[in-house]
Amino acid sequence: MQELQPEYNQFRISVPIEFESIFSHFYFAENNSDQPVTKTLLPTFQTILLFCFGKNASMKTKEKTIISVDKCITFGPIRHSFEYTLPSKTSILVANFKDDAFYRFFGKAMISNHFAIHPDQLLTENCFTDLWYELSQINSTQEQVNHILKFSQPYVQDQDSTSQLLSNFKDENVNPIKAIAEKTNQSERNIQLKQKEKFGYSSKEINRYNRFLKAIHLIEKEIENQHKVEWFNIINECNYYDQSQLIHDFKHFLSIPPSQYVKFQQDICNPRSE
Repeated sequence: MQELQPEYNQFRISVPIEFESIFSHFYFAENNSDQPVTKTLLPTFQTILLFCFGKNASMKTKEKTIISVDKCITFGPIRHSFEYTLPSKTSILVANFKDDAFYRFFGKAMISNHFAIHPDQLLTENCFTDLWYELSQINSTQEQVNHILKFSQPYVQDQDSTSQLLSNFKDENVNPIKAIAEKTNQSERNIQLKQKEKFGYSSKEINRYNRFLKAIHLIEKEIENQHKVEWFNIINECNYYDQSQLIHDFKHFLSIPPSQYVKFQQDICNPRSE
């Protein structure tokens, strides 16, 4: 969906079907105003590759750590919300890696929650610096995405059978680690280690996040329909034990309680000037 405003533009870009196992989508944002614009990025449990054009963008974590972005940077999986600021006349283009694709691209997935690095450090040559210069000469965002997709093809390795099973597992009522261990004649511990290594998070972590994400979607649907949010319905639908567990997840992922999220929803969706 594309959101166009006179001074701030943002939209998602889907990927061709042959790249769907690598990238979930691309995200573009552009600040055409005369003032910096700050937005909030919600947790996605994805690792991202971010290209910045114009002045240095910045990111601030809930621990108040500030990271400046010059040309490009990679970090994740994103477990908590954080703010990012685009200076005047600055844009970003973000590639969102899907499942274990970051591991298959770079050969490693274990990046600290708040540790960001230049992707050139993950490869033996300055590929991404060169890629940034090439992208900076392309005016069309879609053509920039196409250029990144073409660039990525030689680097991405095929997904192994265990990772395929983890990526495609959909049964919410079955423990994926146990089911895949039985199916592949491996120990549960071995499957756990493989997921942590290649995806960057455990099965327990992603299940918790998916439950929280379901709650977010239900809340947003109620707000969109201008209905009062019935918290106990949310708790039951998402299989929370009680209201305190729901509140705990909101504070864990967003650092705010659910009631504040509802009141603050408009601010999260719209940019604010500094």
